[in-house]
Amino acid sequence: MTDAIRFILNGEAREVSGLSPTTTVLQYLREHERLKGTKEGCAEGDCGACTVLLGEMTGNKVVYKAINACIAFLPTLDGRQVMTVEHLKSADGGLHPVQQAMVECHGSQCGFCTPGFVMSLCALKDNNADASDEDIHAAIAGNLCRCTGYRPIVDAARKAKGGKLDSDLEQLKILQRRKMFRYETAEGKFFAPVTVAELAEVVNAHPEATLLAGGTDVGLWVTKFHQSLPVIIYTANVRDLQQIRKTATALEIGAAVTYSKAFEELAVYDDSLQELLSRLGSMQIRNSGTIGGNIANGSPIGDGLPPLIALRAQLVLRSVEGVREIALEDYFIAYKKQDRERGEFVEKIIIPRRAKNTQFRVYKISKRFDQDISAVCGAFSLSFKGKTISEARIVFGGMAATPKRATAMERSLIGKEWTEETVTQAMSLLGQDFTPLSDMRASADYRRTTAQNLLYRFFIETTEPETATRVYGYGS
Repeated sequence: MTDAIRFILNGEAREVSGLSPTTTVLQYLREHERLKGTKEGCAEGDCGACTVLLGEMTGNKVVYKAINACIAFLPTLDGRQVMTVEHLKSADGGLHPVQQAMVECHGSQCGFCTPGFVMSLCALKDNNADASDEDIHAAIAGNLCRCTGYRPIVDAARKAKGGKLDSDLEQLKILQRRKMFRYETAEGKFFAPVTVAELAEVVNAHPEATLLAGGTDVGLWVTKFHQSLPVIIYTANVRDLQQIRKTATALEIGAAVTYSKAFEELAVYDDSLQELLSRLGSMQIRNSGTIGGNIANGSPIGDGLPPLIALRAQLVLRSVEGVREIALEDYFIAYKKQDRERGEFVEKIIIPRRAKNTQFRVYKISKRFDQDISAVCGAFSLSFKGKTISEARIVFGGMAATPKRATAMERSLIGKEWTEETVTQAMSLLGQDFTPLSDMRASADYRRTTAQNLLYRFFIETTEPETATRVYGYGS
């Protein structure tokens, strides 16, 4: 039996059926609801013109976040609330404070990008009325404007006061499901389990299915590559996969936890990891993208993977047969090939607590500071006994077909003191670990030199903390 997709749109209940499971939220809003304020620019989650607000129940309140409607599939709205720019005006027709500030600060010229900026800033003000300039810049890093310029838009963000969004809490309570949501049309099937047991059963029944979490990559399979996805299993409704748990020895992060939700917990490991997370996609992408999805996708340029491997993360895989735990580094076999057996899915990631005698850094090198894919991402972790290096973990992304440890470099460090001579020797061994390629992001020579220099930068920062190594705006 198939259910209708039930959600709240701009304060009104909707039940939708008959549309393909891969219909995007953007397509639905523009083509079926005739809400044209939400724009299509890039159709890949980069420009922010399609930004809408997604409201979800958290405890006994509704929390709003900005997402890209162009890569979100319509059935993922089930049990949630979506708000578009048309809904922001008050009952008497007055503008929302963010809209009013945009008018007063001349924050719009052609206006194409304006609704997306407004929605991003409304989410920011709803969650953080006293947002700093840093918060403002982060909130609109995923919104592109080609004609206005960001100065008046930032001025508007500073000026806008208040603007708390109305919630539809009672309506959303009615829409919450206790059992798996099933949606089917002639174009495909969509399953949204709510328990790990349900997820294991449906993955076992449909091992060929596409597992969907945030959709920040899967969405592009449809919008850019025009792929057909006959069966989709949505993991973001599974309660246990949404949990973050702290134990005496580790941090456990459910596979469906978004980067935004995990941000504060992961950032405690090091300031460099906090900066990496702030540069991983945009706010809209971090609000949807999940750590487990990034791992399961197996991209060689996934920025979250090198630091997790350097931190000795373990991966928990589950199926109807039970649970299997492996080191994250062993999960990646070859390009887009992982050690995941038929019927298995990623359940959680376990990150050991950082030992006191450990030095850790992660660096992202890209052409743009915000919202760009890395040319090289390097993560470094050294453990010491006295002045001697007892363990070394050096991991690079973007240098091979998978995120990969530099084992020759690591071996050269173990048992030695952390000196310039030791570092220089390790740098010379990079060629034993990697043969990087040239592509649109960087040449092989650039990647090779950069990877070596990142190790040297790690040395400087851990031995000469007073020496500046970073210029804002040119990558880390």
